Amino acid sequence: MDFAHYIGGEWVGDSDVTTNTSPANRDDVIGTYARGDAARVDQAVSAALAAQPDWASASPQLRHDVLERAGALIVERKDELGRLLAREEGKTIAEAVGETVRASQVFKFFAGEALRNTGDAVASVRPGIDVMIEREAVGVIGLITPWNFPIAIPAWKLAPALAYGNAVVMKPAELTPGCAWELAKILDEAGCPAGIFNLVMGPGSKVGARIVEHEDIAAVSFTGSVATGRQVAVDCAARGKKVQLEMGGKNPMVVVDDADLDVAVGASLNGAFFSTGQRCTASSRLIVTAGIHDAFLDKLTAAAADLVIGDPLDAKTQIGPVVDQGQLDQNLEYLALAATEGCDVRGGGLGNGNGFFMHPAIFAGASNQMRVSREEIFGPMASVIKVADYDEALAVANDTEFGLSSGICTTSLKIATDFRRNAKAGMVMVNLPTAGVDYHVPFGGRKGSSYGPREQGSYAREFYTTVKTSYIAP
Repeated sequence: MDFAHYIGGEWVGDSDVTTNTSPANRDDVIGTYARGDAARVDQAVSAALAAQPDWASASPQLRHDVLERAGALIVERKDELGRLLAREEGKTIAEAVGETVRASQVFKFFAGEALRNTGDAVASVRPGIDVMIEREAVGVIGLITPWNFPIAIPAWKLAPALAYGNAVVMKPAELTPGCAWELAKILDEAGCPAGIFNLVMGPGSKVGARIVEHEDIAAVSFTGSVATGRQVAVDCAARGKKVQLEMGGKNPMVVVDDADLDVAVGASLNGAFFSTGQRCTASSRLIVTAGIHDAFLDKLTAAAADLVIGDPLDAKTQIGPVVDQGQLDQNLEYLALAATEGCDVRGGGLGNGNGFFMHPAIFAGASNQMRVSREEIFGPMASVIKVADYDEALAVANDTEFGLSSGICTTSLKIATDFRRNAKAGMVMVNLPTAGVDYHVPFGGRKGSSYGPREQGSYAREFYTTVKTSYIAP
């Protein structure tokens, strides 16, 4: 089946297409998707510019109703959409359906936020003058989304953009366009006015680049690699655009001597290996104090070896494939590097089947200075770093260019409190995996992980609105 762009309320085809196949079965063709270029972006921006003023000035009830209907339609189709997500990205069916439900919750939350875009009224220091501070839509916003959460991340960028009265031009990841295309179809069915949401599929070098440079796109929200994100920031700054970046992570999970061993292993197993390790919040550095290190390592190694790897559509599967051949090749290079750097590599290697399967790998005996402990790998691999005590663990946890999520397993309230206060990360987890966040609270990090206002929750308003201060004299 051929899938077209969605521009100005119409489905617009292209002669250039890409074939979307499943990473679990390369013979499973999901469809052929249009590949756009700068001209398609220009067409989408023109439609968005024409439609946005009426959308922003309309009653917020209209925006609420469209988002609420979209959320309802997503959850009604959660099994169908979850199956599509599992096929095109490789997540297990349980994770895929869960992500789809999350997208529905995001739309429903921001339906409510459309009615809660409050401001302030204050008295001026000058007698007889009133001051009003209001938040208004930014205008046309460009959204560039990644492949690893192909329905949740588009939802948490798109829903607030629409809730606050903006129009959108969105480019999904070229590896996973199917879920974004279905979102376009759902928004159309939900009654989103023509031109308010526009989907242009295609390569970042053409579609993404034009979104960033287009003079009529006022803001860009990007999730992807560090190198690309930094270039997006430079290009947006040069053009005076608002920019929001979510990039990489090398997230630590600290396990101290007093931790509940089962809790620590469960949290680390989930954080490091679920979603095939393809999460920016994955626990890729397991920093373990000496007293519990050996028991933790042995139990984690056994648990990782027992994980069921296979067809993501099989309910028994716990780990699906990595997303494509390029990602698999990169993972295998890091596997070889870990051995070269002196790690005791436990697990790893290729799985069975006509897909990009690999076994989870543990890099025992790692140090925090090794490349495998400093560079984001984005696969089912984790370094286990032995430290003397909590103080050293905290120092090692913070010794990274990233700062997205940071976790600790401990039964000590004192240690947990100290870690929460001193971890240099945007999110801190205590006795929980580093991955897994709620939809109604802010998401984001520090240092090289994030730039600009937070995503999700009421904090999203900071990026998707601009402030206007009005002075009124009688």
